[in-house]
Amino acid sequence: MAQVLLALAAAWGALGVALGAFGAHALSSVLRPERLATFETGVQYHLVHAAAAAVAAVASERVRGARLSALLLLAGSVVFSSSLYALVATDLGLFGAIAPIGGAGMIGGWLVLAWSAWRTRSDPRRG
Repeated sequence: MAQVLLALAAAWGALGVALGAFGAHALSSVLRPERLATFETGVQYHLVHAAAAAVAAVASERVRGARLSALLLLAGSVVFSSSLYALVATDLGLFGAIAPIGGAGMIGGWLVLAWSAWRTRSDPRRG
């Protein structure tokens, strides 16, 4: 399962780089500055959480709970970033209202990773 999560995180990261380049080169001249900023926020969270999910996926080999963390980080960033991309593409405020659901998933992923690492540190037999 760790390899699958790592592959998903890497693919999500590659897509984030591609979207970042697309935004910088194709969208910067056609979007209003506030919409471009929204798109860039989506890309920023996309890339940070792809990397974090990759770390959690690798850690899942030794830290019980890190697998759940990787899943939450990936799912949360997919929902969060995709909703911002959809908001920029459609200008429908509904998509902005979906972003906090993804944000909650990302926060959950970080908290699960912190708890899992702490628990493993406290009792290595549990890892």
